[in-house]
Amino acid sequence: MGTGMVRGQGQNRLYAALLHLYPAGFRAEYGDEMRRMFAERRGDASNFVAVAWLWIEAFIDTLVSAIQAHVDLLRQDLRYTARTLGRAPGFALTVILVCALGVGATTAVFTVTDHVLLRPLPFADSERLVKLWESPPGYAQMELSPPNYVDWKAMSTSFETMAAYRGLSVNLVGQGQPERLEGVAVTADLLPMLGVQPVLGRLFTAEDDREGVAGTLLLSYVLWQMQFGGDAGVLGKKVLLDNAPYSVIGVLPRHFHFPRRDVEIWAPMQFTLRDFEDFEARNNNYLDVVAKLRPGVSVRQAQEEMRVVAAQLEREYPNSNENVGATVNLLQEETTSSQSRLLLGVLFGAAACVLLIACTNLANLLLVRALARQKELAVRASLGAGRERLVRQLLTESLTLAVLGGACGVLAAKAALPLLMRLVPQSLPIAEPSIDVRVLLFAVLLTVLTGLGFGIVPALRACGGTGAAGLREGSRSGVGGRKERLRAALIILEVAASVVLLVVGGLLIRALWTIQAVDPGFRTEGVLTLRTALPMPKYDQTASREQFYRRVLSGVGELPGVSSVSYISFLPMTLRGGIWPVSIDAQIQTRSENHTASLRFVTPDFFHTLDIPLRMGRDVSEMDTRDSLYVAVVSESFVQRY
Repeated sequence: MGTGMVRGQGQNRLYAALLHLYPAGFRAEYGDEMRRMFAERRGDASNFVAVAWLWIEAFIDTLVSAIQAHVDLLRQDLRYTARTLGRAPGFALTVILVCALGVGATTAVFTVTDHVLLRPLPFADSERLVKLWESPPGYAQMELSPPNYVDWKAMSTSFETMAAYRGLSVNLVGQGQPERLEGVAVTADLLPMLGVQPVLGRLFTAEDDREGVAGTLLLSYVLWQMQFGGDAGVLGKKVLLDNAPYSVIGVLPRHFHFPRRDVEIWAPMQFTLRDFEDFEARNNNYLDVVAKLRPGVSVRQAQEEMRVVAAQLEREYPNSNENVGATVNLLQEETTSSQSRLLLGVLFGAAACVLLIACTNLANLLLVRALARQKELAVRASLGAGRERLVRQLLTESLTLAVLGGACGVLAAKAALPLLMRLVPQSLPIAEPSIDVRVLLFAVLLTVLTGLGFGIVPALRACGGTGAAGLREGSRSGVGGRKERLRAALIILEVAASVVLLVVGGLLIRALWTIQAVDPGFRTEGVLTLRTALPMPKYDQTASREQFYRRVLSGVGELPGVSSVSYISFLPMTLRGGIWPVSIDAQIQTRSENHTASLRFVTPDFFHTLDIPLRMGRDVSEMDTRDSLYVAVVSESFVQRY
C-alpha cells in the first residue's frame, strides 16, 4: 500500500513536469484540474497495460494540445505585433534595415568563405586528390617534364591514377568573329579521375591522346551556350583552333571548372617523340600533375615513396635530375593560397563586427521603445498578463523584425556575391557561390540568434517594472541607474566594434596608399596595352612573327596621339615570362645557389615607351637580330647580384 502510494505520487510529479509544455498562463488556469483528473485516472488503472496506455495517451494529448496552445498565442502575438508596428512604421523600417545590413554582410561573406575554404573541392574523392611537383635546387617547386612524369607514373604505387595537364591559349576561327579561348591540354585519364561526366557526348580516350590522330575537343557549358547557341548538334562539329582542325566530342557540365574558372576548352595532350627524345627533355618543365591516392594511403606515405622514385631517377639521369626531389601536396591546399585564406578571414571578421554593431544598435532601439511602453505593459500586467506572457510578446516583436530583416539580408547577400567573387582568384576551380540550403540554414540560425540577442535583454528589462511602480512612473520608469548602465554597456560595445573596424579600415587604406606610392620604375600614365595572340603553326617561324609585329608597330605608331610603341613578351610585374638560369663568363652556376633571373623579350623603343631610364649602355636596336651577337639590358639589381 505504501509502495503504491509513493509510486503514484512520483507519476503525478512526472505528469506535472509534462504540463510545462503548455504556456505558463494555461498551466495557471487549468493545471490543477488536469493534475486532479490524471490522478483519478491513474488510480483507476489496475494493471501495467492500463498504466502504459494512460501515459501514451497523456503524452500525445499534452503534446498536441501544447502545440495548439502555443500556435494560438503566437497568432495573437503576431496580430498584436502587426498593429503595434503599424503605428510606428519608421521604427520598424529602421530595425529591419539595420538587421538586414548585419545579416546580409555576414551571410555574403560566409557564402564565399564556405565555398572557398570549408567545402571540399567539387570533384569525386577530392580528399584523395594531390598535386605533384618537382623540387630542383634553387626552386621551392616546379612543374614536371614529360619524361619524369611518365617515369613517376610507372614507378609509383601510392596512386590509383596519375594525370597531367598544361595551359592552352588558342584562337577559335570559323564561328563568326575570331575568339581567344583559354583552355588546357590534358591526358586522357585526368577528367575520369575527377569524376566528371559530360552533359553531351563523351570524354577523351587513350586513342584521342595518341600522337598524330585527328584533334578532338571538349567545350565548357558557357562556351557551348554562347558560341554554339546550346545546339545539341554541336557533337561532331569541326572547328579551327589556330587554324588546326578539331572535332567537338562533348560538353562538360555547367558547374565544372578545372584547373581554373576561366577555362573554356579541353584538348588531348598528345605527347610527341620530341617531348621525350630531345636532349633537354628532362629539363623542359611545363606539366602540372594531379594524382589520386589509393584508399588507405596518406600524403606522407606517398611523399616518402616519391622521394625514393626521385632518387632512383637521379641515379639513372645524373646530368638532368641531379638533386631533383619530389613534393606531394593535397590539391585542396594547393588551390587556396594563404593570401586567399587571410583575405577571407579578414572579411569575415569585418562582417562579424558589422553584425555586432547592428545587434547593439537594435538592442538600444528596442530597449528605448520597450521602456517607453512600460506603462502599457504595467496596465496589461494589472489586467492579469504574467511576466512570461509579456516577455513572450516582446520577443515575438523582435523576432518578427529579425525575420523580415534577415529575409532582406539574404537578398542583399545574393546581390553582393558577384562583387565578392572578384576577390577570389581565378585559379580556384569553383563555380560562383549561390545561396543554397546550407547557406540558408546559416542565415536562419544567424537571424534567430540576432533576434534573440537584441530582443531578450530589452524584453526582460522592460518587464521588470510592470507592477504598481510602473503604473505610477509611466514613461519615467526607464531613468533608473541599472537601465542607464545597460544602455551605457551597449554603447561601449558598439563603440569598441566600430573602433576595430575603423582601425582595420585605416590600416588597409594606408597599405593601399603605400603600394600606390611605390615607384615601379616605369611610367603608367597615358600608356595603353593590347595583346596579340598568334595562331600556331602559321606563325611558328620567327620570320613570320617578326613581319606581323612590324606591321602592327607601324600601324599603331601612325595613329593620332601615339608617340611611341613597342612589344614585350609579357607585361612587367607579372608572374609569367619564365625564370632562366644564369651563367657568368661561360661559368655554369649551380642551381642550388639560385642563380636565376626573370626574362622578357622586347622590341626597340620599349624603354623609351615606358620612360625607363638607362643608367649605362644603350637600348635594344633594329640591328639586334637572331643573326647577330645576342644582347641584353639588365637591371641594377642584376648587376649588384652577379
